[in-house]
Amino acid sequence: MQTIKQTSPYIRKDVSTKRMMIDVLIALTPVVIFSIYRFGWDAVVRILVSLVVMIGLEAIAFGMMQKPGKHEKSIDRLKSRYEKYSINNITAPAVSAIIFAMIIPSQLPIYAVVVGAAFGIIVGKMLFGGMGSNIFNVAAAGRIFIGLALTDMFTGKYVGVDMIAGGTALTAIRTGAGFPHTLSSYPLIDMFMGNIPGSMGEISALAIIIGMAYLLIRRSADYRVIVSSLVTFVVLIFVAGLKLYPDQVLDYTLFHLFSGGILFGAVFMITDPVTSPVTRPGRWIYGLLVGALVVLIRLFGAYPEGVAFALLFSNMFVPLIDYPQWATNKFKPAFFIGYGFAFIALAAIVFFGVGGAV
Repeated sequence: MQTIKQTSPYIRKDVSTKRMMIDVLIALTPVVIFSIYRFGWDAVVRILVSLVVMIGLEAIAFGMMQKPGKHEKSIDRLKSRYEKYSINNITAPAVSAIIFAMIIPSQLPIYAVVVGAAFGIIVGKMLFGGMGSNIFNVAAAGRIFIGLALTDMFTGKYVGVDMIAGGTALTAIRTGAGFPHTLSSYPLIDMFMGNIPGSMGEISALAIIIGMAYLLIRRSADYRVIVSSLVTFVVLIFVAGLKLYPDQVLDYTLFHLFSGGILFGAVFMITDPVTSPVTRPGRWIYGLLVGALVVLIRLFGAYPEGVAFALLFSNMFVPLIDYPQWATNKFKPAFFIGYGFAFIALAAIVFFGVGGAV
């Protein structure tokens, strides 16, 4: 299989950027359909606003970044700025726009949607040079910005979700209700199907899993980051459950897996080929970092949920993971030793951090 020289995302010749983006859009379809079924026109309006803002602003920024041709007429100079504008410049921001819409509440004020989408596409992407040059996930950047700048809009006053894309199930645990009581209010079957409050695209584990299956079958998402992040998350939460709720450790683990944005993030955000490592070992490390950070934020942080924060923080380490001096596509003994040691160390931190006996 021949490779071609190009900027990121780094993909094979027979898997074009356009095909990959279209596959992601198709994989998002079950999640989008469920969000519209669950939240009605509130979901439709916010998805459309996000699409218009991100696609429109990227198009404007793209034209401003191009050198105009030497034409006499202004319209011809304007057209020359868009000679390299392609379908990829539409599908890529469309993916980011839908993902952004899926990680916000259904009743978030429209102007907040506009602000978040604009920040994500302009500051998170175009200021870095446009498609393939950004180091931060666009949707996560926009979500974190409005989460911090417009904090009051992410409280129970609006839709009962926490500050960083978490559902009220996670909030209930952190506010003193405790896990057993919260589980009775949010049965696992309801969490799996999506019959709970939360951000529009994160509440239905079933819809997300269907999208994940499609991406993996089409090879439009790297299974390494998905497996690494989810396995890390599940194991560390399981370790915490052994101490906190030993009689309900499985329910505790599934509760955390189906709540908040960990499943959606692992399938549609962590797999972003632009902001994730290039090498195979690097992707395992990246998944480990994201999964562990989500657990640490949930258990010991100030917020009930932390997928977006964990993702952006991990994005900063991708250049270090891909540093040419040590980055390799081969699995060496040092990788297995380091990965295993990190896993054990994280498990120990979680166990003793939640009150495990010495």
